[in-house]
Amino acid sequence: MEEIDKEKLPHHIAIIMDGNGRWAKKKFLNRISGHIKGVHAVREVVTACRELGIKVLTLYAFSIENWKRPAEEVNALMDLLKEYLLKEYEEMVQNNIRLNVIGRIEDLPLDVQTTLRETMKKTERCDGMILNLALSYGGRSEILHAVQGITSDLQKGKIKPEEITVQHFPEYLWTHGIPDPDLLIRTSGEFRISNFLLWQIAYTELYVTDTLWPDFDRKELLKAIADFQSRERRFGLTSEQLNGREE
Repeated sequence: MEEIDKEKLPHHIAIIMDGNGRWAKKKFLNRISGHIKGVHAVREVVTACRELGIKVLTLYAFSIENWKRPAEEVNALMDLLKEYLLKEYEEMVQNNIRLNVIGRIEDLPLDVQTTLRETMKKTERCDGMILNLALSYGGRSEILHAVQGITSDLQKGKIKPEEITVQHFPEYLWTHGIPDPDLLIRTSGEFRISNFLLWQIAYTELYVTDTLWPDFDRKELLKAIADFQSRERRFGLTSEQLNGREE
């Protein structure tokens, strides 16, 4: 088991959960079986993050591009999402976990939208950890949404052009109020961002593992955190500046 420093945990972990289909194929199962096993991995990782004290966990659950998949698979994913929420919301409340959603919620089936909103309402007072689900999400769409919001406020006179700054822009993103990820994990060995949190990951540490998502567990999470803790995060500064040794 990896040793990690509990005093240097990432505040926000984001995960691109990839590999459900390949996991199923390796075991001669259908893709839906891989998604079902992937839900078990979600439960384990959420539990591990809560126990470790991670404040925000963002899971890339369903992208805008995923709507192009076969209807049977999309319907199964929506059913699994609704089933997960119905089974887990009481435990979320008990464990002080607040559910948040980023993405185009209006694209989802009405029954799923209802369940999501009910779960968010029931957990809105929880302040131990945020479970942030990216659903019908795309980073480019999020940035366009922000630009549209800014344009609208400019036209209404609510803001001035000079007030649109790097610090102010995130207020128009779906993640407003949530700090940027410190660590982004991608499973299944693919070295792609896949249109995920394009603005927010400017200074995020990236970790790619060959482990397929259904096999990603607490041990794999600790490995990722240990790797994160081994890095020096300089944010454009030199090592000497960070350590107060610049002459």
